[in-house]
Amino acid sequence: MKSDIKLIDYLAVRRSIPAFQMCEPGPERAEIEEILRLASRVPDHGKIAPWRFIVYRGQQRAHIGEELLKLALEAKPELSEEMIQVERARFTRAPVVVAVVSKAGPHIKIPEWEQMMSAGALCLNVILAANASGYVANWLTEWFAYDERAYPLLGVGPDEKVAGFIHIGSTTFPAIERPRPELADTVTWVGGDD
Repeated sequence: MKSDIKLIDYLAVRRSIPAFQMCEPGPERAEIEEILRLASRVPDHGKIAPWRFIVYRGQQRAHIGEELLKLALEAKPELSEEMIQVERARFTRAPVVVAVVSKAGPHIKIPEWEQMMSAGALCLNVILAANASGYVANWLTEWFAYDERAYPLLGVGPDEKVAGFIHIGSTTFPAIERPRPELADTVTWVGGDD
């Protein structure tokens, strides 16, 4: 998207690239900061920023993978060799992984549901900002987003939830279109004469 593409043209072809198809280079720290600055421009009722980011880079990603593998083996000691490698590589598939963490909770004015939706919007905005910066991205959750045993390892607090892990990098693979829902199956019209 570094070319002068119109937003409408981009939205017509927007596609996530699978994390396992990503490679170096990934964004440098200054680029990541700009991606996150742009991504933060989401609907946020009450301006309370009910979310935060955790950025995973460098060798720490491999360490996290080894620790996640230990947790996975505790739950399923009979994991196949293929799945052992998958668990090890969870955070090394892409050069950068950004966790979007929801801090949604009771608020005198802002419903918790709206706070959670803001975190979801933030996930998509990270993808859009990464694409606009010339990188590919993918929003994943995976089992450890829901397993609180992994939260201390990932830097997620006990009163927080993972909205998603956004994998960011480059790729040598073409973006392949996938089936999209028909509007007739997803839209209900109320009013209007046309």
